[in-house]
Amino acid sequence: MEQFNPREINTTALAFIGDAVYEVFIRKHVMESGQKNADMLHKMAVTYVRAEAQAKAIKSLMRDFLTEEETAIVKRARNHKSVSKSRSAGPVAYKLATAFEALIGYLYLDGQDERMTEIVKEAVGRIEGDKNE
Repeated sequence: MEQFNPREINTTALAFIGDAVYEVFIRKHVMESGQKNADMLHKMAVTYVRAEAQAKAIKSLMRDFLTEEETAIVKRARNHKSVSKSRSAGPVAYKLATAFEALIGYLYLDGQDERMTEIVKEAVGRIEGDKNE
């Protein structure tokens, strides 16, 4: 199998894999709630995977949680020109959400599983904090 150097991968491709990795993490997280109804599980998961939630989380994480290298990846992904557009989110939220997913993809492909998990758990906590406000 071909080895990937995540530093050389287009941020859109990083977001492609990051979206899938984050989705699996979130699906596991909502299943741990004990809910068994698939429709309810889906509604719970949407709270975490929607662009607005990811955008708020990454903005918050950039202030006080990410390393300089991680912040640089987020900024590179956020500033990347993209032809795709969100059907439901504004352009700023969509770019930030894509940047969040690119960071997750980068960490995943770089084998930084422990750090990736820390960031995802922190993002989930911050999203849940927003739900309680």
